[in-house]
Amino acid sequence: MTLDTGLLEEPLPKPRRDLVSYAGARTLESLLESLLSLEFLGKGYTRNAAGKAFQAWKALLGALLALNRDKLEEILGNREQVRWLEEIGIPRVPTAKLKRLAQLLERAGYKYISFHIDKALDLHDYQYHGPDPSGELSKYTSRGEAAEDIILLLEALVELVERRVKPVLESVGQWTDEHSQALRQLEKRISTLKGAR
Repeated sequence: MTLDTGLLEEPLPKPRRDLVSYAGARTLESLLESLLSLEFLGKGYTRNAAGKAFQAWKALLGALLALNRDKLEEILGNREQVRWLEEIGIPRVPTAKLKRLAQLLERAGYKYISFHIDKALDLHDYQYHGPDPSGELSKYTSRGEAAEDIILLLEALVELVERRVKPVLESVGQWTDEHSQALRQLEKRISTLKGAR
């Protein structure tokens, strides 16, 4: 059965109204973007695959921010920073603030997420600049280096979703058949790609 990537075009729930539904939608978006990344990678479109891997992590970060809003509000303390998190950080997940948002999630107990976001940002640069043997515009000197990081990053995404996100979404009735199907397909495709290397 093929997943309907048209789900990526559905309007997102508003996080101000329903954080849990928003987190569920962002998690599904993350899984579907990951699948698209691997599809592009399999067809040799490494730069497009890098962009989709970046989008997958950005969507997952949005889900994690929503699921941990209360804890993050305690960490921030400052009302102005909390308002920014609620009005901009969670709904928009601005690329320019990804490092800071990942650092907040580290403080909330998501060990190593900052390193994953750093790698996602490297792939975001690769999407724009492509491979650069001189290393001036991109940290990747070849398509192969980028492809390897795409797979590693999506493997880490799968692990984080399985260990930390799925149990929470299941407990509140927001883990759907679409989530399960996307996760299974993602695991299978990663395994296939790793076996082909």
